[in-house]
Amino acid sequence: MNFNKQMIDLVREIRRRVPSDDKPGIKLANPDLLHELIPIFQFSTDTVTKTLIKELFSVAGDGWPERLVEKSFDVDEDEYDNEEPKKRYITKTYRGQTELVEVNVSEEKPQIQRIYRGQLVSS
Repeated sequence: MNFNKQMIDLVREIRRRVPSDDKPGIKLANPDLLHELIPIFQFSTDTVTKTLIKELFSVAGDGWPERLVEKSFDVDEDEYDNEEPKKRYITKTYRGQTELVEVNVSEEKPQIQRIYRGQLVSS
């Protein structure tokens, strides 16, 4: 497979973000690079890493995005029945660096505490 500039940048960023155990397999010289990224994508908890891998697979084309969503590993369905509600993320850019930041979503309106001259005042 031939890599273009965008794919090379994505692979470098993915290699930088994955745990150190997975780094040896993530090299441009590795012919099975995309195959090795599938389990990393499926078991990763880092949303930015997952997004980068999805982007790499969409740029790779030729059916790669479909391979990413296939369930090729045995996963217990009971384990995911009691999942927490989906978290919301936004992207923030600071000095040219883009970050994916989790946004706190709360159902209750936070109660405001006011302090006047060192004393807590209820409103």
